[in-house]
Amino acid sequence: MGLVPKIISFPKIGNSSLGYISLAEKESLPFQVNRIYWTYYTPESVERGGHSHLELQQILVAVAGQITVKTEMPGGHKQIFLLDSPDKGLYIPRLCWREMKYTHNAVQICIASLAYSEDDYIRNYDEFLKLKG
Repeated sequence: MGLVPKIISFPKIGNSSLGYISLAEKESLPFQVNRIYWTYYTPESVERGGHSHLELQQILVAVAGQITVKTEMPGGHKQIFLLDSPDKGLYIPRLCWREMKYTHNAVQICIASLAYSEDDYIRNYDEFLKLKG
């Protein structure tokens, strides 16, 4: 089996009296970073995602709040992840279908391997189901 979604732990530096810092350095990431973006103020009634990417890899981090991420790989392997701490991220490999639900206060950082390209998206679930990992 190829790459699958998995939790990545980032170093947690500091203590409860001063606060913490977590960092993602290039040596600890599974790809070269080409884009970083964030989502916030997503209503709890909204489900984001509903797509896959042909080449793009991502790491999702809930820097505030909670994000539930449902993933599916070609061939049907499904998982559910809860992101609820800024010192862990979810690695999402290429060809992974994802759907995300957010708490009202969630802030998500996305670390991406590629610049935005609409041509890289698979937005139709039936087309995704035809893929062979």
